Amino acid sequence: MIYFDNAATSWPKPPCVAEAMTHYMSEIGASPGRSGHRLAIEAARVVYGAREAVAELFHAPDPLRVVFGANVTEALNLALNGLLRPGDHVVTGSLEHNSVMRPLRALERAGVGVTVVPCSKTGELDPRDLEAAIRPNTRLIVLNHASNVVGTLLPVPEAGAIARRHGILLLVDAAQTAGAYPIDMQAAGIDLLAFTGHKSLYGPMGTGGLIFGPRVDASHLQPIKRGGTGSHSEHEEQPAFLPDLFESGTPNAVGLAGLGASTRWIMAQGVEQIRAHEAALVGQLLAGLAAIPGITVYGTGNARLQTATVSFNIAGLEPSEVGLRLDDEYGIMCRVGLHCSPAAHRTLGTFPGGAIRLGLGAFNTAAEVAAAVAAVAEMAAAAMEA
Repeated sequence: MIYFDNAATSWPKPPCVAEAMTHYMSEIGASPGRSGHRLAIEAARVVYGAREAVAELFHAPDPLRVVFGANVTEALNLALNGLLRPGDHVVTGSLEHNSVMRPLRALERAGVGVTVVPCSKTGELDPRDLEAAIRPNTRLIVLNHASNVVGTLLPVPEAGAIARRHGILLLVDAAQTAGAYPIDMQAAGIDLLAFTGHKSLYGPMGTGGLIFGPRVDASHLQPIKRGGTGSHSEHEEQPAFLPDLFESGTPNAVGLAGLGASTRWIMAQGVEQIRAHEAALVGQLLAGLAAIPGITVYGTGNARLQTATVSFNIAGLEPSEVGLRLDDEYGIMCRVGLHCSPAAHRTLGTFPGGAIRLGLGAFNTAAEVAAAVAAVAEMAAAAMEA
C-alpha cells in the first residue's frame, strides 16, 4: 500500500506520538488545570509542554498566546467570527479552503465586506493585487499559506508587510504548511496563525489551534464558546486572559500529548530537512507526470514554489474513476474531487469535475513516487487507446 493522502491526514505517525498518548492514558489520565492533585498537575504539564513546543516551532512570542482547539477550522472560525464586525472589510485570495470561505460568506451576509483577489491559473497571487484591494475599513487579510489543491505557496511575508503598512492584521491558514515548511511568525509578519495537528505536524486528529501575535489585542475578539476553564471559578464571567479566554471546556489532553510529541519530533528532524525531502519527491513526481501523454498537471510545475501536494487529471477519465482504480488495482491512496475548495478549483479551471490529488509526506519514498508514475502512465495509455 502507498499512502499519498497526507494533504488530508498524515500517515503513518512517528512512533513517539502513540507512545505519548498511551503514556498519558495509562499513567496520567486526569483533567489538566481542574484539580490540585499530582495527576492533574502532571496533565497540566503535558498540555503546557505542547504549548511550548508549538510556540518554539513557529517562533511565536509567548506559549500562553497559543490557544488550542479541535482543528484549524475551529481556529479560523475563532479568528474570523471573533474579530470581524458588520461594516468591516476583509481581503482574501481565490485559493481558499471552505474553512475560510464559508465563514466569510456567512459574515458577508451579516454585513462584512469581502474581497476575493484572483490568483493565477497556476495558483500564484500577486501581492500588488492584494494591496490594491485594501479599503479604509479593511481590518484583516486572510490567506492560506499554501493551496490544499495544488500546493502553491502564497506570498505570506509580503502580505505581512502590507498588513503592517496599512495598520491591519494578517491571518494565515497554515493547515498545509505547519511542520512541512519553515514558519517564523515574527519574521513573516503573521498576526494570527491557524494550524492543525493531524496533517504535516504528524499529530492526532482533534488537535490544532490559533496563535496570537503581539499586535493582536485578544480582548477585541469574541469567544465562540464560553464555559469552565478551571481558572477564576468564583466568577460567572469568562476569564479575560489568554489562553483561558478561548479555551472553555476540558481540553483534548491526550491528543495534545501526541501533538507535543510530534512537534518535538519535527524539530528534531528539522523542518528544512523535511522540506528538502518532500521537494525532491515532488520534483520527481512532477517530472514523471509531465512525460506522460494525456496528463494535465495543475499548479506551477516547480517543486520550490509549492508543498508536497500535486493535482492532475487524465484525459478521458473522471477523477473518481482514477482514484478508485489507483486504490483497487495499484494500492495507491489519494483524494479526488473538489477537496473542500471550490474557489480554488474555479481558479484552476477544474470546477466542477475536480482533480486527482497526491499528497506526499515525510515518510514517502522515491520508489513509491516511481510506482505512482508508472500506474498513472499505464492508466493514461489505456485511456488513449480506448
